[in-house]
Amino acid sequence: MGDANSVNIARLKEYWTEIDDLSSIGMVLYWDKQTKMPKSGAVARGEHLSTISSLIHKRMTSPELAKILEDLGKEEAHLEFDSDEAGMIRAARRKYEEATRLPEKLIKEKAITASQVYMSWLKAREENNYQLYIPDLKKSVDLGRKTAEALGYSDHPLTALIDQHEPGFATTELDVLFQEIREFLVPLVKNITLSGEAVSDQVLLQYYEPDLQWRLSQAAVRTINFKLDQGRSDKSVHPFSIYFTPDDVRITSRIKENDFRPCFFGFLHEAGHGQYLQGLPTAFRRTPLMGGISSGMHESQSRLWENIIGRSRFFTDNIYPVIRAFFPQQTKGVSADDWYKAVNAVKPSYIRVEADEVTYNLHIMVRFEIEKGVLEGKYRVEDLEEIWNAKFKEYLGITPPNPKLGILQDIHWSGGFGGGFQGYTIGNIAAAQLYDQALEDQPDMLNEFIKGDYSSLLTWTRRNLHDYGLKYTPQQLLEKSTGEKLNTKAYFKYISNKYSDLYGLKINQ
Repeated sequence: MGDANSVNIARLKEYWTEIDDLSSIGMVLYWDKQTKMPKSGAVARGEHLSTISSLIHKRMTSPELAKILEDLGKEEAHLEFDSDEAGMIRAARRKYEEATRLPEKLIKEKAITASQVYMSWLKAREENNYQLYIPDLKKSVDLGRKTAEALGYSDHPLTALIDQHEPGFATTELDVLFQEIREFLVPLVKNITLSGEAVSDQVLLQYYEPDLQWRLSQAAVRTINFKLDQGRSDKSVHPFSIYFTPDDVRITSRIKENDFRPCFFGFLHEAGHGQYLQGLPTAFRRTPLMGGISSGMHESQSRLWENIIGRSRFFTDNIYPVIRAFFPQQTKGVSADDWYKAVNAVKPSYIRVEADEVTYNLHIMVRFEIEKGVLEGKYRVEDLEEIWNAKFKEYLGITPPNPKLGILQDIHWSGGFGGGFQGYTIGNIAAAQLYDQALEDQPDMLNEFIKGDYSSLLTWTRRNLHDYGLKYTPQQLLEKSTGEKLNTKAYFKYISNKYSDLYGLKINQ
């Protein structure tokens, strides 16, 4: 943890062990809720999580921690900014300041309500009826507003909620980012749709035996060096990754019998998150530095391995013989090039987690604009299904035929309304930016990829992202790793090069 022998640093580390342990216990309970728990356990589980949240909040807002941070403030100016000790103080102070703004009553209410809203979301999905979700979603929105007011903000209530997930990003800044994306992607989607270039995904839309899908997907994540023996893989309604320590990282996916993509690419996606979690330094365990810095930086790792690697020509060439061995009938007469085109086909679709690379960020833009509109009083919860469908028609040219394929597809608003989606777009853009820099730093990587060796990329991300834990903000981390703050240059170049080739288009960057 560095060379400093500060008594106060030792006090902070000792104090933080219980916070980290309680957080891990809460994550175990959450993992069980999503994978193994019977529906009848929802109320009790909400109470369990509420108790854990309350204990963490008390520990995080105690006078004892305040005194430790006050004493450390006198030493901080003498520490190197990049030292683990200085980073630990910054991370602890940030969490302390956020926690002290949130009343314990609000923390407990959010935990209990989240479990209720989650079950309401499940029921509404099962019955394909958004109206059933409205009363409980209103509770989630109300708690989102209360949280924003408690945290405080200067430009927009959404900024307060975004800052919980993406430290340092503001709503106005993301408005500019989404405007760039809208101006680049909406015309591109239209041009691809009108191009007439035949890129079919029909080979993926056959019956693929579920157990074989699962086994193949596990083989694929081992190929990219995710350590399945240091965790678990399970099925869940909504895929996710979670960790209790870097030596216990668990991922989930879901299976569609008649679509190859959700299980296979869902596994690669979650394994990307898992790579980040397995790469966190064990020395950071039970300290304020333990964890991934933000949703967006986390997502940069999942999208890197799912898309930039997982949907590349070289990965396809390497994995396709394995796919053919598992599914000889489905792939009969289908070349590796056919398969590559199929997994990269651009087709406006309803489900975010199954969207192609080109349309994906448009899905996020819909959600970001809705959250912003609701929190500023522009949109009513009762009208969100209609608003959702209208935005889909405007940006993607399609209208969801039912709520399950539309506004009821995501779990996020059941856990808390606002600030939970922009990280996906930040991640897509950051993934390209990081990958571009990795290639510049290690130009031999492409030759290694062609041979099926992806270890050097993992080593680069370990050194330039994972090893820092919570030491820096996302923008500080990107500047340190790539020399620039988040920007769309590498992402637009990546999309332009790949899809102009696939669809025979001339794309202006």
